[in-house]
Amino acid sequence: MATSLVGSTSHPPLFSRPYINPLIKSIHLSPPLSPTTTTLHVTSSVMQIPHPSFEILGGATHRFLPSLSLLSRPYKPFPLIAWNRHLETIFASFFRSLPHLKLRRECLITPDGGAVALDWVSADDRTLSPDSPLLVLLPGLTGGSGDSYVRHMLVKARNNGWRVVVFNSRGCGDSPVTTPQFYSASFLGDMREVVLHVTARYPNANVYAVGWSLGANILVRYLGQESFNCPLSGAVSLCNPFNLVVADEDFRKGFNIVYDKALAKALCKIFKKHSLLFEDMGGEYNIPLAANAKSVRAFDDGLTRVSFGFKSVDEYYSNSSSSDSIKHVQTPLLCIQAANDPIAPNRGIPREDIKENPNCLLVVTPKGGHLGWVAGDEAPLGAPWTDPLVIDFIQHLEREAVKSEKTSRDPQGKEALHHVEV
Repeated sequence: MATSLVGSTSHPPLFSRPYINPLIKSIHLSPPLSPTTTTLHVTSSVMQIPHPSFEILGGATHRFLPSLSLLSRPYKPFPLIAWNRHLETIFASFFRSLPHLKLRRECLITPDGGAVALDWVSADDRTLSPDSPLLVLLPGLTGGSGDSYVRHMLVKARNNGWRVVVFNSRGCGDSPVTTPQFYSASFLGDMREVVLHVTARYPNANVYAVGWSLGANILVRYLGQESFNCPLSGAVSLCNPFNLVVADEDFRKGFNIVYDKALAKALCKIFKKHSLLFEDMGGEYNIPLAANAKSVRAFDDGLTRVSFGFKSVDEYYSNSSSSDSIKHVQTPLLCIQAANDPIAPNRGIPREDIKENPNCLLVVTPKGGHLGWVAGDEAPLGAPWTDPLVIDFIQHLEREAVKSEKTSRDPQGKEALHHVEV
């Protein structure tokens, strides 16, 4: 069990047939009021028809699509900035606004002596009730609570009454490194400890998670491995590379080399801060290669794949891909991808497994780049287009969860309704 130390810190759209017909009528028969009387409640609901600018598919389409009204409107990328996927990716990274808010840091000590940093919104314990829904945020590779896309999501959720915590992996977001091991796409131990920690602290709250890029890959792998035993009530995956072998192939082509070098530089910077922990490491470790890596693959070859017991980088990537986990996910999951994402390739999305899983919904936007999505009411400097969609999804799940809990607590207080679709 982990312990904690608390401190502070400032393709064309694919639709199923029911969505072609915008009107679904339902008849509810309630129990007779008297031996000779039956009351009919006839209701009709207009279903949201997705705009053809999106690709939407998944076994959970019927369950979740009606609550996502944003998808009925066209996706309109911001002019000029979004005409090129690399321009959009870089613009969002460098020029998106950074919301200011005060955070409180908690250092969670893991069973192996490692540490991760959990950043909570300051004073939330005084302003939110213990049963407020809780959202865990997982940033991308080398990312943390200081990244703009993380901050915008944090603010959006907090403004809707959610308790939010950012999970900064080992070495990320100035999280301390106390053992000669960083995090990886394959390692789920820290994720399990974080979920156990927050669910134990707030036992009456429903817990959800949102992950971006590598954080999304880790989140989906966690959902798949926990499967029926997953304590999360819902999750959202954004810009997930899914198939790391495919992502690695594309990462070393054309302009993508720029991202590769930038991420490798960020990894090396984290490593060099804690290099003394890795002195005299024997075996297959290649510390000089990791310390001076010019690509993510080189860093993973020198350090990551050895730390986690893989014989080669390709074996590490193959065994750490979340595309293989989708079929095992039993938690409501929304996956949002951009068709032109240069880092999370469109061809790596496990569409067939998503279509067959009754818990999953996939939304693919025509543009967006990687962690970009410069579109919507707050473009170009505000929150990503995806934020309102994420909020709508988790709010829907929370409403359903609360409704279900009330029904289970008081089964006699609600009419027994028989639902018939015609």
